[in-house]
Amino acid sequence: MALFFRKARAKGAEHSPTPPTEKGTSSVSRETGVVLPDGPKRAAFDREDDDWGLGLDDEYGIEVDPSGPPLSLPRPLTPRVFVVANQKGGVGKTTTTVNIAAALAFGGLNVLVVDTDPQGNASTALGVEHGPGTAGTYEVLLDGARISDLVQRSPHTPNLHVLPAAIDLATAELELVNESGRESRMKRALADYIESSAVDYVFLDCPPSLGLLTLNALVAATEIMVPIQCEYYALEGVSQLVRTIDRVKGNLNDSLELSTVVLTMFDSRNNLSREVAREVRTHFAAQTLDVEIPRSVRIAEAPSYGQTVLTYQPKSAGAVAYVKAAEQIATSIKEAGDK
Repeated sequence: MALFFRKARAKGAEHSPTPPTEKGTSSVSRETGVVLPDGPKRAAFDREDDDWGLGLDDEYGIEVDPSGPPLSLPRPLTPRVFVVANQKGGVGKTTTTVNIAAALAFGGLNVLVVDTDPQGNASTALGVEHGPGTAGTYEVLLDGARISDLVQRSPHTPNLHVLPAAIDLATAELELVNESGRESRMKRALADYIESSAVDYVFLDCPPSLGLLTLNALVAATEIMVPIQCEYYALEGVSQLVRTIDRVKGNLNDSLELSTVVLTMFDSRNNLSREVAREVRTHFAAQTLDVEIPRSVRIAEAPSYGQTVLTYQPKSAGAVAYVKAAEQIATSIKEAGDK
């Protein structure tokens, strides 16, 4: 059966590039207790149009209770460094990176997001400047600049800093080829940043390829987070990634472990989504998070406003699902350095 997607239209108003300015009240997740920020209320949308034919926000069955107690997430014993990677594109790598990072920051933890994708989508979602010429990941990799000198604080999210990626980063792959120690440049830069800061979590958002940018992220990290889209062919990219991980472990980074799998774009009404989720949990039983991230209009809309879904629509099912995912990561027994 064909799915028909209709663009959401505000009743009686043209769609605006900026969200409505009316503020909502802070909300607290009934499931986790994490305080979510004030978010802009969306204009009233037609029920039929707002669903885009899916309607999963309401179907997912998650609500928030503004009367619940706030939760302070526990700090790891040592900083945890995640590379968020999957060779298959369109699986929600950047979306997962920015929303989990934001959720951890709202839980009181200090978080750094390193944008290693020349498209700069993570920088966009976190509201930091990354236009042409903006100093960031390129200068760290090519010029040996210090991360602490170039990070920007996200305007929407407390305790969250971003090393931005400008379009200049697109040439870095070619320029790094003849450089000595080209695979370990990010690792050295992050070691310096971790030593000089109080960071708890680092997330490296990668492009959907296995070039030197992704390789630098794999060498710099100790844990891998793999978002897997609950659709056909989802496991093909993961099997390729596992082979790459084995090669990196054997040659460049023995401490790298696949610790976290996040199921994204999940549709509970879709048999294929449920089958893919079961297959993933069979292959990665210990690594797969309990919560699935639903396919959500709110999650898809948020980056166009330079926000995560936690600040754009904090009461949506997608926002609460990412908060639950972040809580499970923060409270997991395995800490960075525990093998």
